[in-house]
Amino acid sequence: AQQPGTPLSDQEYQQFFKFLRITIQASTACHLRELHGCKNSLIQRLDEYENHGVIPPGPICSELPGNPFFHNFCTFSLYRCIMKKYFLKV
Repeated sequence: AQQPGTPLSDQEYQQFFKFLRITIQASTACHLRELHGCKNSLIQRLDEYENHGVIPPGPICSELPGNPFFHNFCTFSLYRCIMKKYFLKV
């Protein structure tokens, strides 16, 4: 284990920046969603990509213990964006 206050190792930095890049990309997608809504063709393609080609019809149940139900995938995705829980799954 590393001593507190010491820099990350090269491998640890690779993991750190890999996660950071993914998070920034997710944040950018959320910003587009907020600007253009779920009916935007780019957002729909991203939703399809995330769900292996098909946007799931509602209702959506998630891993969230306190809020497991959403009317549709758009509502679920907006919730993830607002709460910054980008990788929460259905």
